Amino acid sequence: MSKERKYFGTDGIRGFANKSPMTAEIAMRVGMAAGVAFKRGSHRHRVVIGKDTRLSGYMIENALVAGFTAAGMDVFQLGPVPTPAVAMLTRSLRADIGVMISASHNAYHDNGIKLFGPNGFKLSDEIETEIERLIDEDVTDRLAHNGNIGRATRVDGVHDRYIEFAKRTLPRQMSLEGLRVVVDCANGAAYKVAPSALWELGAEVVSIGVEPNGTNINAECGSTHTAALARKVNEVRADIGIALDGDADRVIIVDEKSKVVDGDQLMALVAQSWKEDDRLTAPGIVATVMSNLGLERFLGDINLSLARTAVGDRYVVDHMRKNGYNVGGEQSGHIVLSDYATTGDGLVAALQVLSVVQTWDKPVSEVCARFEPVPQVLKNVHYTDGEPLNDSKVVASIEEGRQRLANSGRLVIRASGTEPLIRVMGEGDDESLVRSVVDDIAATVRSAAA
Repeated sequence: MSKERKYFGTDGIRGFANKSPMTAEIAMRVGMAAGVAFKRGSHRHRVVIGKDTRLSGYMIENALVAGFTAAGMDVFQLGPVPTPAVAMLTRSLRADIGVMISASHNAYHDNGIKLFGPNGFKLSDEIETEIERLIDEDVTDRLAHNGNIGRATRVDGVHDRYIEFAKRTLPRQMSLEGLRVVVDCANGAAYKVAPSALWELGAEVVSIGVEPNGTNINAECGSTHTAALARKVNEVRADIGIALDGDADRVIIVDEKSKVVDGDQLMALVAQSWKEDDRLTAPGIVATVMSNLGLERFLGDINLSLARTAVGDRYVVDHMRKNGYNVGGEQSGHIVLSDYATTGDGLVAALQVLSVVQTWDKPVSEVCARFEPVPQVLKNVHYTDGEPLNDSKVVASIEEGRQRLANSGRLVIRASGTEPLIRVMGEGDDESLVRSVVDDIAATVRSAAA
């Protein structure tokens, strides 16, 4: 996180629950600040608030409600729903702002606040900077007069609306009948909607990670812990496994052989399928600097380009919007299909994969193996304070690593926007060389961060 940004990271505000910045007090100030920033005109303003299943969601939600109603906004509380459902319902309910309370794939002790504009897209850096300024200001004089304080209402039927939306992303005649699907909902936001949508489309559904208790979200389950899903796929002899994360904006697939399929392969599959169906709005897709070189080579072989952005699905979406792309995403499983959604949607992406499986009538292991990945090595180095990447020894180590890889690979070294980690990633055709380069850089960073 840069020095200029006190609260917002690459994906909203995130931190350890009940510690700054994830306290009830700051959440209330976020509600007041965002409410003030988004009040335009004299109409009755409204905000929709969704959340995942974290215990701290109750605390953060009530604090946000207090802040938004104090600013004069009517609040519509959606309860536990996927992040893409919040984005969709922000537009559908003609809200001025949408809020998702979630720390995505993080453990339950973290939480976060993601904000969406009235168009369902995540906020720009400029608007986030303005909200940050207002959080630390005394906005008392800009709050609602006592007769104009907002009301808070819980919205019924949210799950049904999102399920129907997801189902409509498939052709009307498409059925998943004959497919045995295991879905792991990470004990998170999609624990009700994902199994229901798959069953209503005709699949035989086996569900795991659908018993949230406030503290088991993402705990050895979901898109970042696929071992349980792989075991279940093997146990029930399923055709496919679908792993969502805590807020269901990302997806990882497990094939019938229990092999994990990441976001790069899914983007390759969608790109090829949509190109064949003449559905691509641009001759390529958008991904981040972390996507595998194998994806880039595969796309080149079918005359498509790969545009790379900084890490963070909102940067992918921003590039897609500015340049007319309708497919983008991240290796981690954020797949953005802008024909349908304004943000990553794990369930909708999974349905596109299932659609191709049914159309091609081939096993998932064949359908999803679009390219041979180039060996890629990622190491995360924890740090407590300071900026290790500015250390002269680290800078020299990175430059030496680039020279060693030369034209045979890539290096991406960056600070995480959501955790105190330096991520060191290298890839290239010579795996032993890549591993050596990454190990050396990680060791230097670790020494500088000590």
